[in-house]
Amino acid sequence: MNKVKRSEFKVGTQTYFIETGEMALLANGSVTIGVGDTMLLVAATSSKEPREGIDFFPLMVDYEEKMYSIGKIPANYIKREGRPPESAILTSRLIDRPIRPLFPEGYRNDVQVVATLLSSDQSVQADIIAINGASAALAISDIPFLGPIGAVRVGRINNKWVVNPTYEQLDESELDLVIAGTDDAIMMVEAGVNMLNEEMMLTALEYGHKEIKKIVKEIKKLAKEVGKPKQTEENYKPFIAPKLLEEYVSENFISVYGEAMRITDKEERKAKFSELKKTIKGALESLQDDNEVKALYQSNGGYLNLILDTMQKKLMKQMVLKEKVRIDGRGLEEVRLISSKVGLIPRTHGSALFTRGTTQALSITTLGSAGDAQSLDEINPETEKRYMHNYNFPPFSVGEVKPLRTPGRREVGHGALARRALLPVLPSEAEFPYSIRVVSEVLSSNGSTSMASTCGSTLSLLDAGVPLKKMVGGVAMGLVKEGDEYAILTDILGDEDHLGDMDFKVAGTMTGITALQMDMKIRGISIEIMREAMEQARKGRLFILQKMMETISEPKPDLSPYAPRILSLQVPVDKIGELIGPGGKNIKKIVEETGVKIDIDDDGTVFIVSSDREASNKAKAWVERVTKVVKAGEIYDGKVVRITNFGAFVELYPGAEGLVHISQLSEQRVRSVEDVVKIGQTLKVKVNEIDSQGRVNLTAKGLSEDKENVAVG
Repeated sequence: MNKVKRSEFKVGTQTYFIETGEMALLANGSVTIGVGDTMLLVAATSSKEPREGIDFFPLMVDYEEKMYSIGKIPANYIKREGRPPESAILTSRLIDRPIRPLFPEGYRNDVQVVATLLSSDQSVQADIIAINGASAALAISDIPFLGPIGAVRVGRINNKWVVNPTYEQLDESELDLVIAGTDDAIMMVEAGVNMLNEEMMLTALEYGHKEIKKIVKEIKKLAKEVGKPKQTEENYKPFIAPKLLEEYVSENFISVYGEAMRITDKEERKAKFSELKKTIKGALESLQDDNEVKALYQSNGGYLNLILDTMQKKLMKQMVLKEKVRIDGRGLEEVRLISSKVGLIPRTHGSALFTRGTTQALSITTLGSAGDAQSLDEINPETEKRYMHNYNFPPFSVGEVKPLRTPGRREVGHGALARRALLPVLPSEAEFPYSIRVVSEVLSSNGSTSMASTCGSTLSLLDAGVPLKKMVGGVAMGLVKEGDEYAILTDILGDEDHLGDMDFKVAGTMTGITALQMDMKIRGISIEIMREAMEQARKGRLFILQKMMETISEPKPDLSPYAPRILSLQVPVDKIGELIGPGGKNIKKIVEETGVKIDIDDDGTVFIVSSDREASNKAKAWVERVTKVVKAGEIYDGKVVRITNFGAFVELYPGAEGLVHISQLSEQRVRSVEDVVKIGQTLKVKVNEIDSQGRVNLTAKGLSEDKENVAVG
């Protein structure tokens, strides 16, 4: 029987526990990990043999949200979990990004990490726990992992840093920063920011990294106590090109490859590399049959791809570090040519085309009512999204032919980043009572389409007349590092992203940051390099924003004629039932007769949506009549609906009536109510009082000359 090992330690104010030896024992490594009543099972498994004929590391990461974790049955028809919600996809990416660079070079065994949420108190956020669980499961396994890593979330509430804020605390925070790293370097950053400056972000990173070191220390201690011996190269046979073959290709072709690297046009450069690859293959095939180099080449066709990729990286690093020259001829801090236009799609509510170099994004805005907000059925306490951002990446954007599929993890992640970048500058629902959807269609891709989507979406929202607080622009930064020597690149190309060591995206306004995303391809970077990268990104972002402002700098004063108009009014909460009516009878009648759309919030806010102003005003007057609260002193032209021997009941408006006592019908003495009024007659009445039981007492006395304070029923 396996011995159960449990470890407990503090992270900020939270007490973590990690336990192993009881669950999922056939995985290479597994742990249960949690804080309080939030608990996950994380299992890491690898294949016994490497996968043949691939030129990438086959890592799969899945974060599984189970509805039983919050005591709910799934709301869908089949009553079981289906496609992961967006929040789960984003958490899977958060786990994947910091661990992927920490496997040995050439490791080609399939590795799968599955994090299952078993229990959630819907207060403690599980995504951070999942990252730490993946690190622990890999650390105690025999899988050759070069970690461990730790992860924390940092918030800022009332000018104080908070480690791992709860969902409730995050609502008050001006920062949502996720950091993952080893004990000596940062591997991954993901942040939504309410326009804090660069220096404050660096302080937050330093603050968070101190807590990460504690986590790494605890996981190392656990691995030392219960960890399995790691697989060695003899076990997993790393996919590394033979040195003899590498030397042959380098000695004979590095000079012509170097010339091809200096072709500034992407398509020409790509074509030249394709031609050179055929030439190199031909040269290898023409060698004598007994030549050892030829035998090595023929033993595995993937070796050549690996050698050529390594040679490109080496040449690019030489160009950047020694000559300060980039692939397309730009300086290290130079942004590509930018152009943009708005209002180019006629029937949409807002549209913009943003082009930077050969990267191009078309962003289109659609405005809807509050009822068009996206409803969420997830573990996360958030129940709806008023602002939605979708990112699409069709194959023609990179000149390829592929079948169209539903959005993958990359598309979901890029859309979430652009959404996060714009959230801090959106108007409140009270200021602009619309649901907003932006779709970014990537038309051409050559580096940082997510930041192009962010820029294009800002322009599109302004074109739609959305009153943004500030404009948001974004830029992607790269890093080329060799030993202690490094260079930071502004506005990276697709090739610079592929061949470089970092992808660091920064979005923000003229005065502060709204979103960050950083991924490493090496074993992390220091705070000092991040400081330099953030300052260089700030300069690039300001340049891009200035270019955007030349196209549009203020929201259009009027909405598109095709956009709905929304009137909002407040009604008493206790009148919502009367407005809706039994089975929705009243609200349906208003909608049918006016043609508007009506949404009602629980707080009594009523939204009337229509592109027809007259219809909106008619519906508004109707709603006001139905939900009006009678007040003493008000005068109405009411309708007599019932007569008794002691008085007449008068309908002030549908759903509200009061009694005119016989003594209040006239200045003169009245023998019979019917001597003065008849059923169906219109009668001017004044509200004398509303008694303790809510009964409305009316009078008709002295109203012939009283023209003030008239409320029409």
